[in-house]
This record gives sequence, structure tokens and C-alpha cells, in this order.
Amino acid sequence: MKTVRRYSLLSRPAKVQVSQFAKTVPGGSSMTEFIKSLPGFLAAADFKDLLVRMRAARKKKKPILFACGAHIIKTGLSPVFIDLMREGWISGLALNGAGIIHDFEVAFCGRTSEEVESQIRTGRFGMARETGDEINRAVHDAAAAGRGLGESVGRMLSKSRFPYKRLSLCATAYDLGIPVTVHVALGTDIIHSHPGTSGEALGGASLRDFQTLCRLVEGLDGGGVFVTVGSAVILPEVFLKAVSAARNRGFKLETFTSAVFDFQKLYRPDQNIVRRPLGQKSRGFYFVGHHEIMIPLLAAALKCRS
Repeated sequence: MKTVRRYSLLSRPAKVQVSQFAKTVPGGSSMTEFIKSLPGFLAAADFKDLLVRMRAARKKKKPILFACGAHIIKTGLSPVFIDLMREGWISGLALNGAGIIHDFEVAFCGRTSEEVESQIRTGRFGMARETGDEINRAVHDAAAAGRGLGESVGRMLSKSRFPYKRLSLCATAYDLGIPVTVHVALGTDIIHSHPGTSGEALGGASLRDFQTLCRLVEGLDGGGVFVTVGSAVILPEVFLKAVSAARNRGFKLETFTSAVFDFQKLYRPDQNIVRRPLGQKSRGFYFVGHHEIMIPLLAAALKCRS
């Protein structure tokens, strides 16, 4: 039997170095110290990499676009996104149809998200009068003025006297001149069952928003960032088509960053945000965790001075 050949552990390459280990932080440490203390592995390393890329995008005045499902509103994150808009960390916001519904209800009465299981049994689910009337009025105004849906809803909320409009994403974006695009799938939102709903008006306004998003996506090349939060199907599909349209028009989109934040890993966000659209010099990230923890963490980390 041959003797086993061995070598010194000191000569062997290794994937893990103690220099990459987490650092302990004392009580009362700053957010900057906390971020620096994270280990240099896996999601922690990716998170720090994303922060560097977002800071670089802002410095170069490249777009930082967020595409968000309505879950961000229902988990109380509107103030966090509003602060990021005011601080210059969001240059465009894409929502699905449910996003403007919950945003309106928060602005109108400070409450949203009904109990579907009890309401659906009686036919009351989605039938709140003010939600249907006000948003459909904004839809018709968009059609008459040739505006996009996001702009029209933001304008309506901004000019309203609703007591909680300071917590509206759409109103804040409108006031700041930040484009909001709304991407509707007909039949998916409660307002589509209300009197006065016009598929023609909805479709036209949402198509104008898609065209706006395409123009925003064209600007990603050279270091822009596209972040999706909590949309399983609609917004990943919309982004994929917007990237294709941009490249068809001659924008190569070779160098940009994409990221997904969601509480589980899903097929379309993974494929359509993190993998398929990337250029040769692009990078995609997928972070799994609860929105109500991960997004405040991202926001706080972005606002660190270092």
C-alpha cells in the first residue's frame, strides 16, 4: 500500500481568511461601524458591494430606479422611501396597480389593506367607494391630458387636502419631480370592478408609463442601478421588456447593476432582474429577507457618511 502524500496546511490556498470575519461592535456604535463589521462573505459581501455601486451611481448622476410591489406600503415602508426620494437616492419609481390603491388609501384616511377572507364572502371586497371614484377620476384625467397614470395619481394626491398625503409616495414624487410609472394588469386591481372604470383610459395611461420607464432604463448604462422590491411577476416582466426595447433602440446597457429584495427567492425576479438582462460588465444581486427589516437597513446604510 502506497504512503499517503500530504502537504503543509500553510501552503494550501483557502477560501476563508480571518481578515474576512465579522467584527464585534460595542453598544452605541454608528451605522457606519455596523456595516464595516459585517463579514466579507456571501450576502454580507454582496450588500456592501451594492452600497458601493449605488453610491457610485449617485456620484455619477446615473439613474437609481426602484420597482416596488404594494407590499412595501402595507409593511409601513412609505416613510423610508419618501426619505430616500428627498435625499436623492431614488430617481424613478415603478409600481404595480395595487401600489397606487394602497398609496391613495393611506393618504386619504391613514388606513389600508382589508381582510380579504371575510370581505370576499359578502361581495364587499374591494368595493370602497372613495378608492374607486378618486383613482378612476385620476385615470380619466390622465387620458384627457395625455399624462401617465403615475403622474396623474401623484398630481391628484398632491393637490388634495387628504390628511395623510405627506405619507404618499406618488404625491411626494410628483412634488419632487420624480417620475412614477404604474404598470397595470387589467382585472387584477379592485378599482377595475367599479363604475366608471375605462379599460381604454387605464391601458393608455399605463402604456405611456411603460414608455417613460423605457426611457429611464435607457439611462442605466454606465453605472445605473435598478432595484426591485416585492414584485413576483409584473415588474420583473416589465423590466425585461424595457431592457429589450432600450437595446433595440441602440442603447447597449452593458454596465449597470440590478438587485432584488424579497422575502423568498422567486423565479421571475431571479431570471428577469438578476440574470437575463445583464450586460457583460453588469452585476446582479438577490437579497432574501423581510422588507420591513431589509429596506430600512438599506436606507440607513446608504445614508452613512462613509
